[in-house]
Amino acid sequence: MVARPRPPIARASRPAPGRACAGRLSRHALVAVAAGALAAIAHGAGGFDLQGHRGARGLAPENTLAGFAKALDIGVTTLETDLAVTRDGVVVISHDPDLNPALVRGSNGFWLDRRGPAIRSLTLAELRAYDIGRVDPSTPYGKQWPLQLARDGERFPTLAEVFALARSHGSPVRYNLETKITPTSGETVADPETFVRAALAEIRAAGVADRTTLQSFDWRTVAVAKRLAPEIATACLTAQFPSFDTVKPDASGRSPWHAGLDPAAHGHSVPRLAKAAGCEVWSANAAALTAERVREAHSLGLKVLAWTVNDRADMARAIDLGVDGIITDYPDRARDLLRERGIALP
Repeated sequence: MVARPRPPIARASRPAPGRACAGRLSRHALVAVAAGALAAIAHGAGGFDLQGHRGARGLAPENTLAGFAKALDIGVTTLETDLAVTRDGVVVISHDPDLNPALVRGSNGFWLDRRGPAIRSLTLAELRAYDIGRVDPSTPYGKQWPLQLARDGERFPTLAEVFALARSHGSPVRYNLETKITPTSGETVADPETFVRAALAEIRAAGVADRTTLQSFDWRTVAVAKRLAPEIATACLTAQFPSFDTVKPDASGRSPWHAGLDPAAHGHSVPRLAKAAGCEVWSANAAALTAERVREAHSLGLKVLAWTVNDRADMARAIDLGVDGIITDYPDRARDLLRERGIALP
């Protein structure tokens, strides 16, 4: 595979925005303070769940041990990440089912010039030949992360290594593990049964079943997890964007993502569908959440997560809606905001 050279680049930190001093609170500020106080009360008992998305993607290479260490140092309550299974059956960490040229460099130090082979087609040893410690800054994807600090030499970690890292850190962190599978994945990824069995074996070997949630947009894996390990929490992921909508039904009147569930039988309510799937958590893109939807989910006994929330204003909106946690690429920003709101974290 042809690769193209990219010179290492120096990365400058963006200055933190200053705070304007004010002699008195404006009406809008008073409203914000009141909302923060209510949120603090609401989250006081169960605690707010601050999840580091792919570790801390905005600050460190995504889905790497360096990224997870950064998230742990910041003080997340949950490490959110993505799973894949290699040809020799090892559960590894990767958002993409194949090698993404915006993230992956060959042994020559150059980024791949096209998408690489599926992880499912590679052994762990073959996968380890690639470096994922530096995003390609010339790509549209790479330009999204100007604050990400490169760490050359990072390799695709195994799930077992992530568990070991957190254990060595001494933090009783939780894990939110996504099975990266779609209704049309076919043989490019492990089938739902194989995928879930492999993940469960690692979770049980590490003794973290009581601190782990399995999540997926493809609810077939939720069904398998509930059958094989009812003691492990599951999260039903949904996306509602014009370009990617897992809720929208197809010609059959059902979404191919929802394991055959009929939305009409559940009042066309996404929280009710998630409950029917057996999930304990509904994880929705933040823009799709409303106060009414959050209240409905809570009335069904579901916890609600908002993803992926990176802007402070969006974080504040999600907190004010009453969500139980947020998934963010910038856990440092979220932690600062939660502290200002009086919402305690470990």
